[in-house]
Amino acid sequence: MSIKKLKPVTPGQRFRIVNSFHQLTNDNSEKTLVRGKCKSGGRNNVGRMTMRYFGGGHKKKYRIIDFKRKKFRIYAIVKSIEYDPNRSSFISLLHYEDGEKKYIVAMEGFKVGQKVISGKNVPFNIGNSTFLSDIPLGTNISCIELRPGQGAKIARSAGSFAQLIAKDEKYATIKLPSGEIRMIMINCMATIGVISNPDHQLEIYGKAGKKRHIGKRPRTRGVAMNPVDHPMGGGEGKASGGIPRNRKGQPAKGFRTRSKKRYSDKYILQRRKK
Repeated sequence: MSIKKLKPVTPGQRFRIVNSFHQLTNDNSEKTLVRGKCKSGGRNNVGRMTMRYFGGGHKKKYRIIDFKRKKFRIYAIVKSIEYDPNRSSFISLLHYEDGEKKYIVAMEGFKVGQKVISGKNVPFNIGNSTFLSDIPLGTNISCIELRPGQGAKIARSAGSFAQLIAKDEKYATIKLPSGEIRMIMINCMATIGVISNPDHQLEIYGKAGKKRHIGKRPRTRGVAMNPVDHPMGGGEGKASGGIPRNRKGQPAKGFRTRSKKRYSDKYILQRRKK
């Protein structure tokens, strides 16, 4: 396990469970692949707050990730496995044979010094990226494209993966991490393997201040507001407010918001688990 429970020397550490980060091999990021990142604090272009409960948090820099893997038939060496504050998974720095450097989302089982490649007819090793038409049935895949050439959109977070269960001339059938089964064009690309840092879901913050470090501010309950501020506000004492809903009146807890005429419905063979 890559998590550890801290000794409760302070109240905030009593229930804290953190990642041990034993997989990481480098603390310094590649400067040519790092950009500055500005924060909005939940404000729009004229300074008005449009998203509540945003703001603060530790300063971050954005690492440019290669989600397209378009350098075909060129081997790359995994030089390091690094932490990325912008995502739950780890990232890996690749050094290509032609001298170019790129970051990709790290796979579980990555080792420094191993080789990865992308393109058609590549070996079925962890971290290699190829087209769905070339991947054997039953393979665990991640970083999947929804449209050809779009770049990875599905199964990019820590520990997530999908499974290739069927193929025909035009579409591949994939079981997604949510349990949904859908069709994706067979000339979309995917990466073989499971995303790194699967123990991310076991972490426990232990104190409210940790959420502030991430950039999330305290959330006010709707029933604690006045009627002018929220549909569930007001009432005598601890009135629950009736049907749970958001401040625009839309029901919560099970109400389906997906459009019944959505274009992609024809590609979904089985809905995700409720």
